Amino acid sequence: MKFNQITIKDIARELGISPSTVSRALKDHPDISVQTKKAVNELAEKLNYQPNIVALNLRQKKTNTIGVIIPEIVHFFFSTVISGIEDVAYTAGYNVILAQSNESYQREMTDMKALFNSRVDGMLLSVSRETTNFDHIESIISKGVPIVFYDRMYNSPTSSKVIVDDYAGAKEAVSHLIEQGCKRIGHLNGAPNLIISIDRYKGYQDALTENGLEVNDNLIVTCPSGTFEEGKKATRKLLALPNPPDAIFANNDPMAMGAMMAIKEKGLKIPKDVAIVGFSNWFFGELMEPSLTTVDQPGFEMGQEAARLLIRQIEMKEKDQFEIQPETKILKTRLIIRDSSLKSGKKN
Repeated sequence: MKFNQITIKDIARELGISPSTVSRALKDHPDISVQTKKAVNELAEKLNYQPNIVALNLRQKKTNTIGVIIPEIVHFFFSTVISGIEDVAYTAGYNVILAQSNESYQREMTDMKALFNSRVDGMLLSVSRETTNFDHIESIISKGVPIVFYDRMYNSPTSSKVIVDDYAGAKEAVSHLIEQGCKRIGHLNGAPNLIISIDRYKGYQDALTENGLEVNDNLIVTCPSGTFEEGKKATRKLLALPNPPDAIFANNDPMAMGAMMAIKEKGLKIPKDVAIVGFSNWFFGELMEPSLTTVDQPGFEMGQEAARLLIRQIEMKEKDQFEIQPETKILKTRLIIRDSSLKSGKKN
């Protein structure tokens, strides 16, 4: 017998007992005698018996695997989310299959189908920038696969969500710029179909109006891809205005960094001429010159919470208790004040 081919039948043949007796002995069944259990376990160890996990999962209709679809692995925020997901999943005995949509609607559909065909027990999903049709998501939900959204969500009434308070984070960021004496605050808006972009834009608007400042459409540029280059191009456009902004709030840190490069190219000083605040607290922001003020999102905590919610749903489904109320967990953001916004020179 080859060690890597040992089965329950092999152990049963060696000991002269039935395969069902071996199976029950390995599971410590009370109907099996202590002596038989001892003999079975000793031989199993000697022959390096390993249970057939695939066959076991097929019988149990469970794979102990969750699928995660992420828009961009290179995004620092999403990498911290993955760490949080894995922290909870592995501790709970689940494996993680990771797929990257690369901000593509088509890739997102393909990834979801592939994960479904891999028989994952549930999925964690953050929708791509291109996604405006959600039929593919509804199709998976209708098949009974639990889905939990994180960060970028689709307003499905049956699915749980873990998000950050984008509105409050944006409002705090713009209020900080106003406190620094800024009056013409531009905004580099994100993909208009994403709820996070809508919420951050609303926070920007409300901070201005509540402080008696005008919301000027000329100072708002939409950047659908949210990239460094887009931020740079949009800022050049803003700086070419007859009355350019004295501050810019960017939907994310890469765009804020692009804005900083455009301001420097123009020969202007940050924050003296134009103050900058980003969103998401990329690691590189602290290394910029000047260092970038940003809104920190608790990515690791988001991943943990999303994984906990999903695993709870999977295990309730196992117990035929799937009529559960979907939950929405909203995590708080934190404004990290650095040099790019400090016209007053004071951090407190």
